[in-house]
Amino acid sequence: MTIVVYAVVYVAILVFIAACVFRAFRYASMPMHLRWELYPVPHEDPGRARHGGSYFEQPDWWLQPASFSLWGDLRAMVPEMLLLKGLWEFNRSLWFRSFPFHFGLYVLCGGSLLVGLNACLSLAAPTLTAGPLGSLLHGLYTLAAGAGSVLAIMGALALLHRRLTHDDLKPYTTPGDLFSLLFFILALGVLALCFLLRRPGSPGALALTRGLLTLDTAVEIPGLLAAGLVLNSLLIAYIPLTHMSHFIAKYFTYHAVRWDDRPSAADARVRRRIAEQLTYRPTWAAPHVGADGTRTWSDVATTNPGKGTR
Repeated sequence: MTIVVYAVVYVAILVFIAACVFRAFRYASMPMHLRWELYPVPHEDPGRARHGGSYFEQPDWWLQPASFSLWGDLRAMVPEMLLLKGLWEFNRSLWFRSFPFHFGLYVLCGGSLLVGLNACLSLAAPTLTAGPLGSLLHGLYTLAAGAGSVLAIMGALALLHRRLTHDDLKPYTTPGDLFSLLFFILALGVLALCFLLRRPGSPGALALTRGLLTLDTAVEIPGLLAAGLVLNSLLIAYIPLTHMSHFIAKYFTYHAVRWDDRPSAADARVRRRIAEQLTYRPTWAAPHVGADGTRTWSDVATTNPGKGTR
């Protein structure tokens, strides 16, 4: 049983990493998106960003050195990633359901990293974790596991209720959406139940992680705990294979669409990509566009759809 659980966990981690890399590569290699150029762009010079301006305001802007504010990028990205700032501003009723779910997952990830750190330190320097440091790490990841599980499960239940009862969401709710939320509730619920009902002498989070790192088959994993570990491993492998991989897509949405304000004239790579894409033959359903698959994007873009002439 133990070696089977170890194998499932390792395979799931490999699938997760491979799927994330594949998704990122696929997004990065897609055709350039039409830029939004909605200002202020966070990485713009703070003086101009404050009033919604851009480097285009400068005379001969194409001759000026580009400015990039990493702090501006971080000020926009961190609240959006951790606190779902956009959802809070534009759909607050959904935020109260979505934020606990996402933040609970973040807390669980943080707790898992702390367990891994404690396990690595206990293997490399046992005396270091035998004292206050080990107790501190144990307390932190135990708290993270409890708080994260409660938040994620409650958030998933709230999102499931919203999808099943909200008239505006029903047309956009697919069986896959419902399955994903139920999968989270089941997997996290079973694992949380395992540790709540853990009998004295059965392995805890630290012992399991040490066993995984050293492939120690002497660790006896009870049946319910094995089921919880397998379910959560399958969930980890499942996430990047679905639309829940939006945590990867979001980076490209912001950096390659909303915030990409590079001047094409100064970037040979951008010019080459644009030239290549102008030869594509798009097919759009809207008849006024005239993208029937025979005309190039250059033809479509230089045609007046109202008159059919350039």
